Amino acid sequence: MSGHSADKEFAGSIPEIYDTYLVPLIFESYATDLARRLAARRPGRVLEIAAGTGVLTRALATALPSSVDIVATDLNQPMLDRASSVGASRPVEWRQADAMALPFDDGSFDAVVCHFGAMFFPDKPRAFAQARRVLVPGGALLFNVWDRIEENEFAVTVTEALESLFPQDPPRFMARTPHGYCKSEMISQDLARAGFTGHPQIETLAARSRAASARIPAVAYCQGTPLRNEIESRDAVGLARATTLCADALARRYGTGAVDGKIQAHIVTVEA
Repeated sequence: MSGHSADKEFAGSIPEIYDTYLVPLIFESYATDLARRLAARRPGRVLEIAAGTGVLTRALATALPSSVDIVATDLNQPMLDRASSVGASRPVEWRQADAMALPFDDGSFDAVVCHFGAMFFPDKPRAFAQARRVLVPGGALLFNVWDRIEENEFAVTVTEALESLFPQDPPRFMARTPHGYCKSEMISQDLARAGFTGHPQIETLAARSRAASARIPAVAYCQGTPLRNEIESRDAVGLARATTLCADALARRYGTGAVDGKIQAHIVTVEA
């Protein structure tokens, strides 16, 4: 499997490691932010696409009144299995679905939300068009995407460390996919191609990523994302070595105790 085709491969032990290590490291604060923004719009029925292991779903279940229906979907059944096993504070409909071919009627939802999933859509305008189709008139699509990798300190440190381990063919998953859809002009163009006629609001929001040790972000990125697929495709038994190398690089840059690094993302809101 090539690195590009493996970019959407969240299987095996990845969902559990992702949920245990990566979610608290970089996702939770942005999930709380997105849920707060959505709650201010007072929706009646919400669709989440690319829900992953459910960090935003859980934030929505807390932030939204119990009368609001939440349908959480993801393409990867192993990620959805992890999300549903953890559950939420109230009932949620968990459903496997492809964001580019949503199995819902036109005008079914007041809002569609996506938490760091848009970067993985092979055809972004098509996915956005599906979101627009299932929205009621005046409904909103809210999503966030990571800013460029240079603005996300742990991610760039891991990427640079792996370049030294595999100089002839460095794993570029982090720069290519999670941090590869960061230009506001491109996002606006894709939304327009999807049929959104309103001008999107795009806000850049910086935050901090903290962990008790440098090894935590090393495990999170190397073993809890599809970066793992790239590492193992280059060295089938080298995952532990790569993880240790990244942990050492993080410790040199951020210290041998608790670590603290910048993260930055864009939050996008557009109305149908």
